[in-house]
Amino acid sequence: MRIGANFNGKSTVFSVWAPYVDSLNLVLYQDNKRDEIEIHNKDELGYFTLEIDAKAGDLYSYKINGKEYPDPASRYQPEGVHGRSMIVSQEFNWEDKDWYGISDNPVIYELHVGTFGGDFNGVKNKLDYLKDLGINAIELMPVSQFAGSRNWGYDGVMLYAVQNSYGGPYKLKELINEAHKKGIGVIIDVVYNHVGPEGNYLGVFGPYFSSRYKTPWGPIFNFDEAWSDEVRYYVVQNAVYWIREYHADGLRLDAVHSIFDNSPKHILEEINDAVKRENKNALVIAESDLNDPKIILPKENCGYGIDAQWLDDFHHALHTLLTREHDSYYEDFGDINQLVKAINNAFVYDGIYSRFRKKHHGKKLPDGIPKHKFVIYAQNHDQVGNRKDGKRLISLVGEKALIAPFLYLVLPYIPMIFMGEEYGEENPFLFFTDFSDPVIINGLREGRKRELKEYYYDPQDISTFERSKLSWKINNKFLNMYKELIKLRKEIVKNDGFVAEAIQNCVIVRGNNVIVLASFGECFIPYDGIAKLKYGGVPDRIPGEANIGAGIYYS
Repeated sequence: MRIGANFNGKSTVFSVWAPYVDSLNLVLYQDNKRDEIEIHNKDELGYFTLEIDAKAGDLYSYKINGKEYPDPASRYQPEGVHGRSMIVSQEFNWEDKDWYGISDNPVIYELHVGTFGGDFNGVKNKLDYLKDLGINAIELMPVSQFAGSRNWGYDGVMLYAVQNSYGGPYKLKELINEAHKKGIGVIIDVVYNHVGPEGNYLGVFGPYFSSRYKTPWGPIFNFDEAWSDEVRYYVVQNAVYWIREYHADGLRLDAVHSIFDNSPKHILEEINDAVKRENKNALVIAESDLNDPKIILPKENCGYGIDAQWLDDFHHALHTLLTREHDSYYEDFGDINQLVKAINNAFVYDGIYSRFRKKHHGKKLPDGIPKHKFVIYAQNHDQVGNRKDGKRLISLVGEKALIAPFLYLVLPYIPMIFMGEEYGEENPFLFFTDFSDPVIINGLREGRKRELKEYYYDPQDISTFERSKLSWKINNKFLNMYKELIKLRKEIVKNDGFVAEAIQNCVIVRGNNVIVLASFGECFIPYDGIAKLKYGGVPDRIPGEANIGAGIYYS
């Protein structure tokens, strides 16, 4: 790459973008010696470049105005966000030459490395379990370097450095290599809408951040102001980096509704184009709460051409019917016809008035948008972890949670399982951090006290992290159900020919030789295994005593 420390097997080329400074020194730690080398050649774009005799494993930093800083494009921070960067060799014995990417019928499993397996090795050791479950892609919550040893990952400050507490670059490659050997793709969650608070030294080097736009989470990248060409390069090349150097099969772009860019070519389109040039089979998935078709529309229709986007409307419609919760954004949901609309049309709010937002929201999808342009789920890290209590669906509704997979695992959308959901995990998923800056820690705690009130827990306390780890206490009724439904999905999801309707308290979804039924009230639909309902059509009222459940008729 043009930036970072690039070891070619004999020497290393150091290149850093630092238009804010007139001079800087490379500080090299090699063979128990510390050397300072002034870099003289700064080009007109603000890049300092130097090639010297340095090898993989050597540590280095950049000295500006008497203080040492890690490389903005560091590949590895073995000492954490405040420490020295390490030169990393890109050599690796990849064994995936016959791997061609995630299939055209993906089933995604979202996981947090620390709470799922502890580190990359722990995740690797669970790949056989995941293969047996039937999924064919894992989505790793962000693995870029963040402060401390535990964090959701959205407080990352070094886009290119692989988190040291997870095992670093080599262990991530081992995980992806092994996943591919087992037929499982790997999607990496990347954060281009903000940068975390601790260890964020980018502003020392140059105008990485916007002066116009703000987010509540941290400074936002400068995508359209002076010097933005090189900031865009820094971000776009990061997207390519995960695909090229780590053989990742796709990217999940976090909260793109908080990415602001008034350039003629939006940064999302540029990221997508660059990723597709690197690997035409790589998936690019966006998280957005805008309900804007532009994200997934093809470029010839003035869209960004992104492969798929998360569909929160489906989640909210399903969640409110199961839990009867109507606080916060759930205020806009609770009608069974909204779930039907989400199944049929994706967006519930497609230009209609939102009580929660106090305005009209979203835009109607054009005809012909395929269902596989959306990722649907009953739970994910946000919808569980951003609750005040961090509770999972099973802790809120018990076995009624088994209704959910009938409605999202067998539809033509892309389904996503949140780690542990498939076996009835009851441990919460809470918000946890490991900052060391006392100012940040105090601000975080005070903010959480105001937000959580009587539900307050300390995100810094290691017990919060420990409580969020998977217990692996498997409920076989749940696990067997998920396995069967994933297996069935592979047989029945061939096209978009599913139509949903509401009858009384039931949602009925009809496809080719398939009827999916989900009852939220006065219906009896057994969910012991896959229910073989003994009728060929759907009568006005499903026979049997009152109950809540779901089932499938499949011939």
